[in-house]
Amino acid sequence: MNPSGNASALPRGKGLGRRIRDNWQLYLLLLIPVVITVIYKYIPMYGIQIAFRDFKATRGYAGSKFVGLKWFERFFTAPTFGRMMKNTVLLSLYSLLWSFPIPIILSLCINQLRFNRYKRVVQTVLYAPHFISTMVICGMLRIFLSPSGGLVNLLFGSSIDFLTQSSAFRTIYVASGIWQDAGWGCIIYLATLSNIDTSLYEAAKVDGASVFQRIMNVDVPALLPMAILMFIMSAGSLMNVGFEKVWLLQTDLNKATSDVIAVYVYQQGIENAKYSYSTAVGLFNTAINLILLFVVNKISSKASDVDFV
Repeated sequence: MNPSGNASALPRGKGLGRRIRDNWQLYLLLLIPVVITVIYKYIPMYGIQIAFRDFKATRGYAGSKFVGLKWFERFFTAPTFGRMMKNTVLLSLYSLLWSFPIPIILSLCINQLRFNRYKRVVQTVLYAPHFISTMVICGMLRIFLSPSGGLVNLLFGSSIDFLTQSSAFRTIYVASGIWQDAGWGCIIYLATLSNIDTSLYEAAKVDGASVFQRIMNVDVPALLPMAILMFIMSAGSLMNVGFEKVWLLQTDLNKATSDVIAVYVYQQGIENAKYSYSTAVGLFNTAINLILLFVVNKISSKASDVDFV
């Protein structure tokens, strides 16, 4: 309360209309991504209903026959259902377990570099693969892994066609993903480290802490909340195995480990024009991701103070 004791004299917050008029330029910029999100993310949700209908393009949504869970039952009883689920989960899980900690480790190492020019060169080299398209990456992998003149076979003195080996596909997929995205993924962690108060490092030095002790007691606690948020976001897309890379690296001989749900949706929806069936499969995949997002978020919120959703 103000000194005069008049509560009505306290300044009141501006209403929404007033804030929009005062900052209309910022709200106008905000309007662009909001409109794009609504058009491309929310409006298409109306089409989810075809997962429960025998959709015919000539009849439209309402005119197509309602079949309930028919397409889901067909997917669950498909001969390749077990293999696709296993491959999708394992590829995603291996990618998460191996790819998630690498950017954190890289950011901690880069943060210790004291020569700015060398630091910028290292960052540029690590970031560069992210800007190479997936198609080019897969072309490079085919060249490197070629049984005749491939770099890997030259180094080991062998002539193995790795892309025809089912046992090698997951390693190729995960390793190439780390090479392509690890450098880019460490940007957000480097930004977090740059905001740490330098007096904490100075105090640690005065106390005689070694470099490793400073990392463990200053850097790691600062990165922990951001790492948990990134982990929750990654877990929310656990089932979304990169379709492009799997599709471009898949062969008839490695399907035992490369046959995933994303490729199956493409084959059924685009190649075979089974729109209702492919929508049902995609909806099932999305539902699993949503459940995983809430489960991981709940676990993280109990284990720490970080809560994302």
